[in-house]
Order: sequence, then structure tokens, then C-alpha cells
Amino acid sequence: MAPQGRGSAIVVLVLLLGMLLHCGNVLAATYTVGDAGGWTFNVVGWPNGKTFRAGDVLVFNYNPAFHNVVGVGKNGYDTCTTSSGQTFQSGSDQIKLVQGENYFICSFPGHCTNNMKIAINAL
Repeated sequence: MAPQGRGSAIVVLVLLLGMLLHCGNVLAATYTVGDAGGWTFNVVGWPNGKTFRAGDVLVFNYNPAFHNVVGVGKNGYDTCTTSSGQTFQSGSDQIKLVQGENYFICSFPGHCTNNMKIAINAL
């Protein structure tokens, strides 16, 4: 193959890889946590029956004067504690899921213990 032909092949390969990466992002789904009710009490069962994938986006809609969203580990989810984790408090947070377990709670007193928390396993 002539040098010019190899250069063209490399350009085509780079373009194809770019398109594949873009398509992966296009396939990501966006879910509104709690549907029309938003991020509120007793939302713990909201993920049931849904299939989530890494890269999907969760939208948490809530009044930031009364709630927040904290990404926690399994222990934080089980015990409703936020010793570590990122806190979101915009009232319209968009959080991309990572592969594996994703745990979110509200850290306002009593909210997590009243099932304002979700656990999602992203494929």
C-alpha cells in the first residue's frame, strides 16, 4: 500500500472510532427519579423493573430547601449515613451512572430512613 493510502485508512479508522464512541453516548437513557413525583419519600422502589446501563443519566428533581442527593456507598445506603460521597443540591441534578452499584440518599434528617433513597445496579 502506498504511503498516501495508509494515511487515508488511518483517517477513516479514526472517524469510525469517533462515530462509535458518539453512538455509545446516544444510546444512553435518561430517567427522572420518581417519575412525575420527583425525588421524594418512598421512592426506594422506583428502580424496580427498570434496566439501567453505565452512562445512563438520572435526573433528580426536588425542592433544594427541603432535600438533597448524596452519592454514597452500600454502607451509607444501609445505615443512612454520609461520611463520604458527593452532595448535590441544585434541585435538578443530572447524575451519570457508573457500572455496578450506584447508591443515592437524601441526607436531611429522617429522610433516608423514610425511604428517600435508591439503589441501582447499572450493567
